[in-house]
Amino acid sequence: MKKKKALVLGATGQDGSYMCELLIKKNYIVYGFLRKSSTDNTKNIKSLINNKKYFNKNFFLQRGDLLDIHSIETAINDIKPDEIYNFADQDNVTWSNELPFYSTNVTSVSVINIFEKLKHHKKIKFFQPLSSNIFGWDKKKTQNEKSILSPTSIYALSKSTVYLAAKMYREVHNVHVCGAIFFNHESPRRKLDYVTQKIVYHACDIYLGKRNYIELGDINIKIDWGYAKDYVEAAWTIMQQKKPDFFIIGSGKNYTVKEFCKKVFKYLNLDFKKYLKINKKFLRKGKNSNLKSDISKAKKAFGYKPKTDLDKLIKIMVDDCLRQKN
Repeated sequence: MKKKKALVLGATGQDGSYMCELLIKKNYIVYGFLRKSSTDNTKNIKSLINNKKYFNKNFFLQRGDLLDIHSIETAINDIKPDEIYNFADQDNVTWSNELPFYSTNVTSVSVINIFEKLKHHKKIKFFQPLSSNIFGWDKKKTQNEKSILSPTSIYALSKSTVYLAAKMYREVHNVHVCGAIFFNHESPRRKLDYVTQKIVYHACDIYLGKRNYIELGDINIKIDWGYAKDYVEAAWTIMQQKKPDFFIIGSGKNYTVKEFCKKVFKYLNLDFKKYLKINKKFLRKGKNSNLKSDISKAKKAFGYKPKTDLDKLIKIMVDDCLRQKN
């Protein structure tokens, strides 16, 4: 049986690197799209690059840039992928507000350019992840696929644009575009500028005697957190559905930042109250409402069920952090 070929955009990021690993386990030939960087940006895929069993056999690097549509077109023509997973974007909310033109180009315009190319490659399936940030100001208790778009940042606005574009290209041009509206999903591969990784990293420093306190902003906002590895598995499952569609993927539960912090410190046998300081400079303008996912559509369509609860996620993240620091 002929192996499927997949092109993973954003292969070096949290979600993209997990997707590369998952696809290799599922016997795909995987091409990780690699953007040029002034520093080594392959940390998350080092295990694949250094594995002689996979590298340049089942796993290949394809150099290019999301902002260079010619490099995307070359990749599509040379690889002839069965599936494309797009995990490449500018996902830092603060950066998106400070660099709106760049962020919009990376997160939405570049994707629309790809959709234009896929009009001529109808057999290729395309997966587009979105963010729960597109529902930023929604005041309802839970959000589902029919919730009203209400972005509170340039990043969320760009993701909303892609969402509408995906629907248009699917219905008008018959392009196979599917995707997920991901609620917050974390892992040891999260960058330090995300609050979960910041809490874990600083708490471990305090545990090891390398830091005296942690500074946070709004600790009362509630967030729906899950494990990125689980969400990537859901992404693959969505891609395998006969009819392309979008699904909410989340945990169905939300916790305050304070509760997350408390759980991390408790796992380390520390009292978070002794080390927590509130700093107003970390308060975000246009913050989201307390978003919580309604995952009933995904449950009904393909039996989606969250695997990793918050306590297990924290254990995974803290254990990994301590392993790296020791």
